[in-house]
Amino acid sequence: MFFSKKLLHLHPFLKEQNKNTKMKKDIHPEEYRLVVFKDMSMDYSFLCKSTAEAKETIKWEDGNEYPLIKLEISHKSHPFYTGKMKLVDTAGRIDKFKNRYAKHSKK
Repeated sequence: MFFSKKLLHLHPFLKEQNKNTKMKKDIHPEEYRLVVFKDMSMDYSFLCKSTAEAKETIKWEDGNEYPLIKLEISHKSHPFYTGKMKLVDTAGRIDKFKNRYAKHSKK
């Protein structure tokens, strides 16, 4: 077992805590459906179940049409998962900042 001896004495306490905890009823959504998520920076899409609202649809590889949710970043483009520092600027925020900074630095 990978637990240390220090953690083993907490086990009965945690077991008692879990016994008194009850899940709330009727708070979880039941209408999960297949949705296509598209990482706009990498042109990468994946199909997953979700309850998120979507305004657009897309035809998927299987020939069916699914709701489309556009993402700015996903596991394919995030530096933590890729191991590369890649700057993704889909909204032009970096350019706006540089322009404002340039105006102030000239004065």
